[in-house]
Amino acid sequence: MTLSRQLAEKIRALSCADIPDDVRTCGKLHFLDAVGVGLASAGNGVGAPYLKAATALGGTGRASVLGSRVGKDAASAALLNGGLIHGLEFDDTHTGSIVHGSAVLAPTAFAVGQDVDASGADVLRAYILGWEVLVRIGLAAPGGFQSRGFQVTPVGGTFVAALQTAELLGLDVDRTVAALGIALSQASGVFEFLTNGSSVKSMHPGWAAHAGIVAANLAAAGLTGPETAIEGRMGLFQQFTNGGADAAARFAASLETLGRRWHIVDAAYKFLPCCHYIHPYVEALDQLRTVSLADIRSIHCLVAPGAAQIICEPWSLKQSPTTGPEARWSLPIVLAARLIDGTVGHSTFAAPASAAVRDLAARMSWSPMQTSAFPQRFEAELLVTSRDGSQQRCRVEDVLGGATRPPSAGQIRAKFTANAGLVCSAGDASGLDAAISVMEHHPVSKLSAYLNASGPAP
Repeated sequence: MTLSRQLAEKIRALSCADIPDDVRTCGKLHFLDAVGVGLASAGNGVGAPYLKAATALGGTGRASVLGSRVGKDAASAALLNGGLIHGLEFDDTHTGSIVHGSAVLAPTAFAVGQDVDASGADVLRAYILGWEVLVRIGLAAPGGFQSRGFQVTPVGGTFVAALQTAELLGLDVDRTVAALGIALSQASGVFEFLTNGSSVKSMHPGWAAHAGIVAANLAAAGLTGPETAIEGRMGLFQQFTNGGADAAARFAASLETLGRRWHIVDAAYKFLPCCHYIHPYVEALDQLRTVSLADIRSIHCLVAPGAAQIICEPWSLKQSPTTGPEARWSLPIVLAARLIDGTVGHSTFAAPASAAVRDLAARMSWSPMQTSAFPQRFEAELLVTSRDGSQQRCRVEDVLGGATRPPSAGQIRAKFTANAGLVCSAGDASGLDAAISVMEHHPVSKLSAYLNASGPAP
C-alpha cells in the first residue's frame, strides 16, 4: 500500500473524540495564537500587500480575511491569511521538524470550514491532525529540505493542506489519495528570498494552503494524481530532500504512532517577531551583568551550522541589511537592537536599522558550535568582551516557548490580546478568545462573526 493511501486511511480513522483533552486544549491555544499574529500583521502595515490583494483577486465567498470584512472563496482566503500569519515571523514553530505549522494549517482548516459550514470540532480536528502529519514530514528528513534550498513548511504543507481539505470536504480515500498526488505538482517554496530579505517568504504558507485546497477540489472533480507522491522516485522525499528512500521509510514508520504520539504539544510559541533561531541569543543577552554599550569591544556568537545558514550567512550582509524585513533574519542586527533599544518588537523591523545599531552589529562575529542539538533544541552561546579585556559567556540551552520551557496559557493569551488589539476592539478580541476556547462545541461560524466585525468595510 502506498504511503498516500496509508496516510489517508489512518487519518480517516481518527475522530475529534480520539484527540485527548490536553491535546485539544493545546491546539486551541495554537489556533488562537495564529489568529492573533495574523491580525497584528493586518494592523501594522506588514500585511498591506495581502489586504490590497484581497480586492485584486476578485470574487466573493464565505471565508474571512483577517483584518478585513471582505469575504473570499476558501482558496483565496487561505492564501491571504497564511501570508498574514507568517508575515511578521511571529507564528509558531515545531523546532525538531522546523515547520511553521499554524501558518498553513489554521488558514486551510478555517477557510474550508467556513466554506462548507463545518462544525468547530471538525475544523479543530483537521487543524490538529494536520499538525501531526506536517511535523512527521519534517522529522523524517530533519534539515533535509533546507539543505536542498527548500522550506519544509510550504513543501510539506501543500500535501497536508490537501489532506485537511479532503477531510473537511468528506472525500473518499481514493479521491484523497488523488488530492495528495495533485499536491505534489504544486509544492514549492525556496530560500532564495534570503539574498535580499524579500517579503515573499511570508507567502510560502499561504500558497501551500491555497494549493492544497485547489488540489482537493480538483480531486473532488475527478482529476487524478500519482499514488506514490510521497515515496516515489520523483516524489516528495526523493526530490525535495537529501533523505530520499530513508526519509520515506522514517515517515512510514512514524505513521504507526498517529493517534498515540501527539507532536503539537511540543510546538513552540514565539515571543519576538523575527527568525526563531535568533530568539535564544536575545535571551542570552539578558544574562549579561551590567555593562555599558561603550564598554563592549566585541560580541562573538557560537551558532549551530543549520541555523547559521539562515541568520549568519553571509555575515557582511547580515551586519548591514538594507530593509526592515531583511533584518528579521539578521542575528547581529537583532542583538544590537535589543542592546540599544532595550526591546525587540514590531517597531524594530518597521524601517532599516539605525546607524547606532549597525555600528554595534559591526563589532560582532560568529563561528560554528562544535556540538549542537539543533534542531531538536534551539541553543545559543555568546562571548562578550569588554574594552578592558574582561569577558562574559552567556548560554541558553533551549529557547523559551517550546516543550522544554513551555509558556503559560496566560502568556499566550496576553500575546494574542496585544496582537489582536491592533485591529479588533477589546470586546471583539475577548469574545474571539472565548469562542476559540470552546470552538469544538459550536459551528465555526461563531468565530466568523467576531472576525467579520474587524477591519475596514469592503
